[in-house]
Amino acid sequence: MKHLLLAAIVSTGAWAWAGSASAQDAAAGAIVFKTQCAGCHSPLEGKNVVGPSLFGIVGRQAGQVPGFKYSAANKESGKTWDEATLNAYITNPQAVVPKTIMPYAGLKNDTQRADLIAYLATIK
Repeated sequence: MKHLLLAAIVSTGAWAWAGSASAQDAAAGAIVFKTQCAGCHSPLEGKNVVGPSLFGIVGRQAGQVPGFKYSAANKESGKTWDEATLNAYITNPQAVVPKTIMPYAGLKNDTQRADLIAYLATIK
């Protein structure tokens, strides 16, 4: 019984480690950005499209990109886009900022989301 418990702990730990290692893949996150975000967002500073520029998003206060017309919900959310808040928002934008006008159902794949956030952290 102890061997089975130890095997379960070790294999769970190895799986968690492997998941966190791939979660740091900013290059894979750049691909996720291109397929999931680039239709509405630019990674370039000052370049707003349908959505605001995501340049410098990690650590930025929500609703603060100059020249972009945000929804009242986003502007008044009081959110700061840290990794945990981005993770929740990218999973389900409407759950994190009710009445947001971002028409995105969310990215449900944990690894892709973590990779995307790793990429977003590099564009500053």
